[in-house]
Amino acid sequence: MTVVTGILTWLPVFSALVSSIALVMTIINVRIYARARGASSLPSGNGGDVRGFREASSESPSAVAGRVRAASASDSPLVSVCVPARNEERNIAAVVRGALANQGVSLEVLVHDDQSTDQTPAILAALCAEDARVRAVPVQPLPAGWNGKQWGCERMGQEARGEWLLFTDADVRITPDCLERAVAEAKRLNAALLSTVPQQETGTFLERLVVPLIHWMLFSWLPMPRMRTTNDPATSAGCGQFLLVQRAAWMAAGGHAAFRDSMHDGIKLPRNIRRAGFHTDLYDGSDSVSCRMYRSAAETWRGFTKNAYEGLGSPLVLMVFTMLEVLGILLPWIWLPVMMVRGDMPLGPTILAAFAVAAQLLQRIILARRFGQSFECIVLHPITIMLLVAIQWRSWWLHLTKQRAWRGRTTG
Repeated sequence: MTVVTGILTWLPVFSALVSSIALVMTIINVRIYARARGASSLPSGNGGDVRGFREASSESPSAVAGRVRAASASDSPLVSVCVPARNEERNIAAVVRGALANQGVSLEVLVHDDQSTDQTPAILAALCAEDARVRAVPVQPLPAGWNGKQWGCERMGQEARGEWLLFTDADVRITPDCLERAVAEAKRLNAALLSTVPQQETGTFLERLVVPLIHWMLFSWLPMPRMRTTNDPATSAGCGQFLLVQRAAWMAAGGHAAFRDSMHDGIKLPRNIRRAGFHTDLYDGSDSVSCRMYRSAAETWRGFTKNAYEGLGSPLVLMVFTMLEVLGILLPWIWLPVMMVRGDMPLGPTILAAFAVAAQLLQRIILARRFGQSFECIVLHPITIMLLVAIQWRSWWLHLTKQRAWRGRTTG
């Protein structure tokens, strides 16, 4: 047996290890990633507990703690729902009215219309006339170096009056109890920022394969026990579709200006909040938040490639994840049929390769049942991983060549 043959024979050891870690991590994370309790089940005044917060360097501990207590003590906190919009005529009315239907909190809805060329401005004007709680934030030209979405969020955050800011997308839908429950959950977890992955609605075939990878990446590799018990920025996570953040913490972290050219606010904002000395957390809001991200294969491809690389952060991390995905996840699916054709099925490596495949399928079944994902993403799991690798490398190329865009516009 040559050295190369020996390595190829025993590569399933690595695959079995990686697949086992991903499965165990998923089982642990699913238990931690719990749904929000009903707001009425929380003891009154629990928002005054500031153990999870630390002061920003520019303010004294007593000043920050006093503001957190004051913001949390209200029975009906003011929440500013902030929606960046560009050519959202099919979504803007639904997201605004869905927010306005919320009970148990005081609220305002801010919309930043980023020079839409469809009917978005007219629809927004009608919504503002219909309800005084809706405000169109005055649009200013996109400054150099800014991404359109982050500029819109920065403008809305600065204009907002709320104690809490919800940065969300126009294609997100929330139930009438969503905001009350989310604010209560943030207080219970002592989180200055709380995020969730909405229930992902999918239609086209590529959507059903690719969109569930959001949960697969999150639950495979994020150590949620450490996320919950520390303020380490490296173990933070969020989803840009739903970022509920205390305004004081958002300001202390530099707002969206701190990552003005980014396409990945779901990663950048939680990390910056933690660097400013505050805690962030995740919860399962799939029963109160939903989203249909894309409506075609082309939209799905463009949407995921615009920021997949930024979620990894560096070429080194991209290489590490490529190794995990190719050698750790894809390898046994290729190794087993190849070795079968060769008629060379050594017992140990064969058992390990089969175990890796079984562990991966079990992991996908757990996630699919929990989050209502498609049957295709289970049986075509290796295809989805191939797509993930392609998306990450395509995203790196777009980043390298400065071709990334939000709603058709590159950074200003």
